[in-house]
Amino acid sequence: MRSSWFKKLSLIFGHRIRHNWFLLCLFSILALIVLLGSSSSSLREFDSLGAPRFPNVYTNYRKLKEQAVVDYFDLRFLALGANPRQKELSLCGKERENYVPCYNVSDNLEAGFKYGEEFDRHCELSRNEERCLVRPPKDYKIPLRWPAGRDVIWSGNVKITKDDFLSSGSMTKRMMLLEENQIAFHNDDGLIFDGVKDYARQLAESIGLGSDSDFVQAGVQTVLDIGCGFGSFGAHLVSLKLMPICVAAYEVTGSQVQLALERGLPAMLGNFSSRQLPYPSLSFDMVHCAQCGIDWDGKDGMFIIEVDRLLKPGGYFVLTSPTTKPQGSLLATKKGNMLTPVEDFTQRICWTLLDQQDDTLIWQKTADANCYGARRQGLPLCQDEHESQPYYHPLVKCISGSRSKRWTPIRNRSNGSRLTLEELEVHGVQYVEFYEEREYWKSALRNYWSLLTPLIFSDHPKRPGDEDPLPPYNMVRNVMDMNAYYGGLNAALLDGKKSAWVMNVVPVGSRNTLPLILEQGFAGVLHNWCEPFPTYPRTYDMLHANGLLSLLSSEKCSMMDLFLEMDRILRPEGWVILSDNVGAIEMARSHATQIRWEARVIDPQNGSDQRLLVCQKPFLRK
Repeated sequence: MRSSWFKKLSLIFGHRIRHNWFLLCLFSILALIVLLGSSSSSLREFDSLGAPRFPNVYTNYRKLKEQAVVDYFDLRFLALGANPRQKELSLCGKERENYVPCYNVSDNLEAGFKYGEEFDRHCELSRNEERCLVRPPKDYKIPLRWPAGRDVIWSGNVKITKDDFLSSGSMTKRMMLLEENQIAFHNDDGLIFDGVKDYARQLAESIGLGSDSDFVQAGVQTVLDIGCGFGSFGAHLVSLKLMPICVAAYEVTGSQVQLALERGLPAMLGNFSSRQLPYPSLSFDMVHCAQCGIDWDGKDGMFIIEVDRLLKPGGYFVLTSPTTKPQGSLLATKKGNMLTPVEDFTQRICWTLLDQQDDTLIWQKTADANCYGARRQGLPLCQDEHESQPYYHPLVKCISGSRSKRWTPIRNRSNGSRLTLEELEVHGVQYVEFYEEREYWKSALRNYWSLLTPLIFSDHPKRPGDEDPLPPYNMVRNVMDMNAYYGGLNAALLDGKKSAWVMNVVPVGSRNTLPLILEQGFAGVLHNWCEPFPTYPRTYDMLHANGLLSLLSSEKCSMMDLFLEMDRILRPEGWVILSDNVGAIEMARSHATQIRWEARVIDPQNGSDQRLLVCQKPFLRK
């Protein structure tokens, strides 16, 4: 809708504004911005690394400067014949409150997918769907902040009902309902009753450790938890300063992934049935499966080969299954010297069975890359084409990673995110470049954090100053860095002692830095941003993207679809911070308006064409 001044000028000059008049307005706006910039401190003064040149102080001119930038962008859109106030998108129907694209089992079956492939993601069948905003359920509430939110969630925020819990048998031992609208999980003391602490201690002792607090010293930092249940094991690993990532299949009713994410724990949708998970070889220190529902005897051992591909040298595979398995399966009693299929297969791929206690078996992957070729009945090594970016490629029956420069036993690695010169050279990264990027994100995060306040969207913000409080350390539980590069933002959040974990996404087609991200003990994944992300709606508190829009400008995918996907996975009242060039931010602000986000364009005032777009998603109840 055009503003009143534009209508008046249209009466004088006709429908098309004269070129000279437009240039005059444009120069006037630019002059106003320069004048205000010279007469007051900027909203944030950044140097080339994002470090503040002056104290972080707002001024009375902030709102006026921001409006000048907005008017400048509006004029640019008008010059291009576009309308800066495009029509807002409508809300989706109630049936799409928990909508997850690419996972429609009935459509997959109709398309001919079977033998487990019907449960995989098939984004090609989800195209050309109606564009609308996924609304929250009627009883949705903003999640509690950590650490309380890890143990208590609103029952209206997940698909699992009270009846599901009461009829779940042993599941009710792991959780209880405090009230009708809340689900409370056992805290650390309760986990002793739950058995999780005892279970973790048993695992630690089985691999030669004194207690589960020694996992890091043994080289275990990242754990892939297949089928995470209610997240009890993952929550305990988080308390031990480890990074678990839960991967579970899509569920139409009830969801392990949704429940874990609602608790603020790292999780995403993933299926072992027919395709590789979107992680490179040699990614995890431990893979854990507790009654995860996978038939490890099936598919000629290809599921175990996938675990071998994901494990780092010397890593551990933990399998916990009930003893009531039929004879001939993994836990069946041996007859003479005969081995079960899984035990036989693990020997062929150089795994060692470390321990078996009750229902739990623990294997260790070999740390010797030459072991595979020495086995008489071993498997072939994968060719180079199988070592490329594993973005949902079909499962393969060959050994990956044994010829990689990254073949380093987990006990020989540095602990934590501080990497040595030699470790960085393995990833082709310069030591100085890596740690300069770290310093950049430390400074950028300080500036970001001061922007995460409703004051930025207030028509009459109080006069800020040094006495104004910053948002609390636990304002967000999780962050998705949509173009993570080296994981610098993740490291800055840790250094700044913010209570948040980061899903570091490396876009397919860009430089594959995911192995370096995982080497630091961070969570991460490969993803093609022309497709929806494998998660449920409203599962992230904050989205961040630096340079992603420019990166995707050459891709044949819709930016509007990208913003709709961002809105789907962002919780109500969640935050978005986009950093890119002026043209990309202009386009982003237009899309943000269409999906009803509150948005502010911020000029870092560092002499570059970079801009920030800070957005907040409103809580739409109707």
